[in-house]
Amino acid sequence: MHGPYDQVNALVLGAGASGEAAALLLVSRGARVQVLDEGDGAASAVVAERLRGAGASVRFGVGELPDEPFDVCVTSPGFTMQHPWIVACRTRGLPVISELELGARYWPGRVLAVTGSKGKSSLVKLCADTLNRAGVTASPAGNYGIPLSRLALEQPELCWAVTEVSSFQMEHTRTFSPDIAILLNLQVDHLDRHADMAEYKALKLSLFAAMRSGSVALLPAGLTHEGRIPEGVELLRFGTDAGCDWACEKHAVTGVLRGDARRVSLQGSWFDNAVLSAAAAAGVAALIHAGLSDVQIEAGLTCFEPLAHRMQTVAVSRQGVRYINDSKATTLAATAAALRMARGRVRLIAGGLLKEKELDGVKELLTQTVEKVYLIGRCAEQMFQAWSASVPCEECGTLERAVDAAQREALPGEIVLLSPGTASFDQFTSYRERGERFTERVRAVADLDERFFSEGKKDKETQ
Repeated sequence: MHGPYDQVNALVLGAGASGEAAALLLVSRGARVQVLDEGDGAASAVVAERLRGAGASVRFGVGELPDEPFDVCVTSPGFTMQHPWIVACRTRGLPVISELELGARYWPGRVLAVTGSKGKSSLVKLCADTLNRAGVTASPAGNYGIPLSRLALEQPELCWAVTEVSSFQMEHTRTFSPDIAILLNLQVDHLDRHADMAEYKALKLSLFAAMRSGSVALLPAGLTHEGRIPEGVELLRFGTDAGCDWACEKHAVTGVLRGDARRVSLQGSWFDNAVLSAAAAAGVAALIHAGLSDVQIEAGLTCFEPLAHRMQTVAVSRQGVRYINDSKATTLAATAAALRMARGRVRLIAGGLLKEKELDGVKELLTQTVEKVYLIGRCAEQMFQAWSASVPCEECGTLERAVDAAQREALPGEIVLLSPGTASFDQFTSYRERGERFTERVRAVADLDERFFSEGKKDKETQ
């Protein structure tokens, strides 16, 4: 199969996972490939060796773009529209595409794409796991999972690429055309990268722009699409409203496909709660349109295990205190969702590097659900000033001190919840490191119920 980037002279920006995948795919198609990375190369030495072994040129610590007549530039999502290299490409008239765009042009299978502000990765995992459990080969791809370029190169025999798509990827994506596409939700996020919510929403909606007639677009109830859904694409609404095409109510998702009424039970699954029910409706609708039966989807829901750092119960004490790691909550909206999901009084560990300015929106929920807030990181004082009149707050500074304080004060039946509502980069390298440090400290200082670990127990009640 010939593709549009066979035998071109290509520039690839970034030697991370996306850049490596793009470079290897291009080399396999006979392209001459040069990879540029701003780092010193120490952290990417193994990647550089692989790329050079495959035939690509790799350069680190580069200031300006090489003065060469490239045919295309493939950029990793970490490069902003204002980055000097991207600006230089525009000045030269050099076409810039995303790694997602490149991979999609060579991916022979079908695509189920998921975008949104929160919950994308979990929904991608649910759909990929459920398809595989039903005997339909699939892989997570894109922003969560394997870069689509690598999937196209290494596993082209799979039926489905269940692809998480970020707004960063869509900045340089024009021809990506999923068979089924979901916009899960839209919340304030990434305004440090995008000019405003209008730009952010437009990038999310651009996921649908190149979809072909007969494909399926799933949008949440009430979200305007501003004419971005092409003619011939089947637009369906999901949510908790009975008027939706796919509605979640009374612990089940219901809808109609080609005249057949469908009903998929959520009873006892991780998604059987008010916070995740809309996501469940979207996932069920997508899987039904992908050809699965109600029974196959119910099996996937029942067996679903959540991703790490997302309302993940990591320990239970002998006194019945539950410790939940929700380090992935990097906005206050995500923290609010965590508080609504937790069944029991909460001792909340919050704080870090704020991504938003408005703190008052969660105060009422804090008073309803939280015994005390233990504040960490750069914004601890700011959160204390905003919340301490409504709920007891303590400035702990570090995560370790916050865990220690919460562990000392927690009562039987309560939940110690790490759901920071902020980015992690003031004290940690990532939300993953933050979650791992929380888990390590809990297991070091709490009097734990060893049965939780020996049974490999999953806390579906609080998830």
